[in-house]
Amino acid sequence: MKRSLPSFLAVLAVISIALVLFAAKLTNGASRSTDGPVIAPSLDAQVTGGAAEDTAVFAGGCFWGVEAVYDHVKGVKRAISGYAGGDVANPSYEQVSTGDTGHAESVEVIYDPSQVTYGKLLQIFFSVAHDPTQLNRQGPDRGTQYRSAIFYRNAQQQQVAESYVKQLATAKTFSRPIVTQVATLRGFYPAEEYHQHYLAQHPDQPYIVINDQPKIVALKKQFADVYQE
Repeated sequence: MKRSLPSFLAVLAVISIALVLFAAKLTNGASRSTDGPVIAPSLDAQVTGGAAEDTAVFAGGCFWGVEAVYDHVKGVKRAISGYAGGDVANPSYEQVSTGDTGHAESVEVIYDPSQVTYGKLLQIFFSVAHDPTQLNRQGPDRGTQYRSAIFYRNAQQQQVAESYVKQLATAKTFSRPIVTQVATLRGFYPAEEYHQHYLAQHPDQPYIVINDQPKIVALKKQFADVYQE
């Protein structure tokens, strides 16, 4: 039976998505045996001086999905995709993509600490934003620019982040070792405008559907108390 070109292309698209899903399942595996959130941190940052906002920076693979997760968290004022952890000032996406700048695709989260704590942001990071057991990759993306990292801005954030990683490791939360880097923030550089709020602008793109939309679904299910549309 003859098939029209649009129909044939549609079939190819479906097959391609199925193959990507199957490959992702084979290469990633499940690092946790439960679909619930990881344990909350026993140590959290203290709010002092009535600060109206604070900033956290996380890296967990492609910044599109990580940014989208925090865009849906109550108390988060802005989530910005960008680059952190390297030595090159104001890098471009093309430069970072080579893996030679030392930067990781990162997300700057500006939040109201009276509504959501740093510890809660970390819990979300380890529960739904990414898989902290994947070394220098995340899902289909490979390279140090996709590494798992927490970039702390001060001693308190460092203490909370390091304590939490140790807590999760001691509790054997994941079936594989946590490889998340905890490092000082030396600078954050916003990514190009077309990367900002990418999921919201391209919700039906195959990469987004496969890799990032499930994170939003998991956030809504596991953190209903802080989820916002």
